[in-house]
Amino acid sequence: MTRRQLHLNAFLMTTGHHEASWRLPESDPYAHVDLAHYVRLARTAERGTFDSLFLADGPQLWSSVGQRPAGALEPITLLTALATATEHIGLIATASTSYNSPYNLARKLATLDHISGGRAGWNIVTTAGAEAARNFGLDAEPAHAERYARAAEFLDVALKLWDSWEDDAIVADKAAGVWGDDAKIHPPRHQGRFFSVEGALNVPRTPQGYPLLVQAGSSEDGKRFAARYAEAVFTAQQTIGDARAFYADLKSRTVAAGRDADHVKVLPGIVPVLGSTEAEARANERVLEDHIVHAHGVNHLERLLHLDPGTLELDGPLPADLPPESAIEGAKSRYTLVVGLARRERLTVRQLIGRLGGGRGHLTFAGTPEQVADTIQLWFESGAADGFNIMPPVLPSGLDAFVDHVVPVLRARGLLRTGYGDVRRTLRERYGLPRPANQHVIAPALV
Repeated sequence: MTRRQLHLNAFLMTTGHHEASWRLPESDPYAHVDLAHYVRLARTAERGTFDSLFLADGPQLWSSVGQRPAGALEPITLLTALATATEHIGLIATASTSYNSPYNLARKLATLDHISGGRAGWNIVTTAGAEAARNFGLDAEPAHAERYARAAEFLDVALKLWDSWEDDAIVADKAAGVWGDDAKIHPPRHQGRFFSVEGALNVPRTPQGYPLLVQAGSSEDGKRFAARYAEAVFTAQQTIGDARAFYADLKSRTVAAGRDADHVKVLPGIVPVLGSTEAEARANERVLEDHIVHAHGVNHLERLLHLDPGTLELDGPLPADLPPESAIEGAKSRYTLVVGLARRERLTVRQLIGRLGGGRGHLTFAGTPEQVADTIQLWFESGAADGFNIMPPVLPSGLDAFVDHVVPVLRARGLLRTGYGDVRRTLRERYGLPRPANQHVIAPALV
């Protein structure tokens, strides 16, 4: 029997996930717009036989430009370039259902899947925040439930578009002068609450059928959406107990939605701070924390917690009278995680900013390669994860260190592949997922 193996995704963010990473002597403050930087990272992740890499995104300028490298290259465009610089690794782009149209986005993702040979993935987000809303002519962000209702219809339309060409619609009969079969083109003719989409996609059905569908929300609406659509879920938990509970809940919801529980992979985020000894790893963590500008952290926390500027005291606790999650319209699950972390560990605002500086609520772990591998293995083998979203605190050195020192440990334990093999595989195949059948094709009856 083949041993179950980890799924690893490299979450690439500018100079690293730690907000102070750009201040280190090794860091290039301009790397976030340098294609060569991302090519190097993609090839390093591929050397580590990762399943995929992932780029976050949002249609607004994140935080203050004084805090860290701000702005980002548009992910589908960047991943198309990376597709030509890599051979095996999956390429997952974040794109919003709130501020895109189904036809244009379905076309872009189909194009990426064709160019990459079946390695495209879509991280589906509904985009919280008034800043993004105002960039699209809205006075305020749509309500949380409204954003997820739009997302569900968006996905339904996108699936219709990706299925609007049957796999064998292209005939390519030169002698007869027939390029394609019009009978195998199926315009969606969709009329719904949010969208009206008439015609078939102008890109043929892709190598994967449609891109790997990824989701990252952990609110009640987010989990319901994931159970219905998601094939991989990026999540954030601070404790193995919380991770196990989330894992069991999502798998149960997936089965209740009529799907195979193994057809959704749960990948918590982990920020590994590595050292040759535990003391060295702790020292590396302190260097990063010492470079945090706390004023930026206070401003970010006040926005996340919906507090007036000047409310938080750096060496005091969070206020006792914070609003409940039910009153929050944006980033509900992250709000709950941050408040729970502060309350559970009785952190001051200064300490909380230090804990969030590396992973914004994702698990940060400082230790030796063996200790990091131990943590990954424990979560993986105890029903808390199907794999991990690896979030290096500093790039490129943090990814280099993980691939050079943690990956060999995971391979020696039989938890990670040693190579991709001779056969080119799609991202779905890497994740152990079937290629979806076209909804317009009736499967032959079993006899």
